[in-house]
Amino acid sequence: MKVILRKNFEQLGQIGDIVDVKNGYARNFLIPRNIAYAAQKGNLKSLEEEKKALEKKKQKELTAAEKLAAELEKVSVTIPVKVGEEDKIFGTVTNQMIADSLKEKGFDIEKRKIDIPEAIKSLGIYSVNIKLHPHVTAVVKTWVVRE
Repeated sequence: MKVILRKNFEQLGQIGDIVDVKNGYARNFLIPRNIAYAAQKGNLKSLEEEKKALEKKKQKELTAAEKLAAELEKVSVTIPVKVGEEDKIFGTVTNQMIADSLKEKGFDIEKRKIDIPEAIKSLGIYSVNIKLHPHVTAVVKTWVVRE
């Protein structure tokens, strides 16, 4: 049975590919899970519409991420920490601490998106990367100060 893939499926191919699979596999697995359509003219047209909608959605996400990145570039975050001798902090500054500081400033960023290049173990000014989109990364200046 020939089917048209609606989603990228590792074992079969990419969106829009027409592949030949066994009837049972198509009817019992691919079609009920909305991974594929039966290969018919009407389904080809609906797949094209889905592709256009997906492209619009991706473009909208990219512009939103770029806008947020521009706003984040202007922001600096201050994180107060307890310090010991020689200005060494107890523990390290974590992604969660930075996410909480950003939330106080009005930016709701998940801690998984925050990338600290090197462990922050002393007072100072650091640049922290925030991955907003696969193609968009913002840099936030982080001040680690004495509590």
